[in-house]
Amino acid sequence: MSFSTIALTGSVPERHAQLLEQARALLHGEHDRIANAANLASLVYHALPDLNWVGFYFFDGIELVVGPFQGMPACVRIPLTKGVCGAAATTRQTQRVDDVDAFPGHIACDSASKSEVVVPLFGVDGELIGVFDIDSPLLSRFSVEDQEGLENIATAYLESL
Repeated sequence: MSFSTIALTGSVPERHAQLLEQARALLHGEHDRIANAANLASLVYHALPDLNWVGFYFFDGIELVVGPFQGMPACVRIPLTKGVCGAAATTRQTQRVDDVDAFPGHIACDSASKSEVVVPLFGVDGELIGVFDIDSPLLSRFSVEDQEGLENIATAYLESL
């Protein structure tokens, strides 16, 4: 299969709608969670500006373990009691953090990261699958519209499984 991205244009919600359309096309017909996570991480990393890390952490029954990503090498294991990823997994709510250095228990996997969005991933039975993690080197990089767009990407990923 050949896949090509189209440059995103318009307002933030319009760009996220275009990105979601590209994500759905990329995921169409594939059900492997690793393959889909790898392609989505690459798509988002290259499509949205001012990102330094995009990827997945998968829950192994004890902690979050790094999965496919784009960016600098990452923390391999994250306890559910630590960091923005752990908070998203345990609260079952997306975490949008304008300044990661002000977040209690933040784990600095990449010291260049200044803001972050982490979307928890839960299966149809409510079991924790992992998290979708997006970092930026800019403070306050992510708006509510960005959060909603990234949550929609995460939903498309879950629907592909």
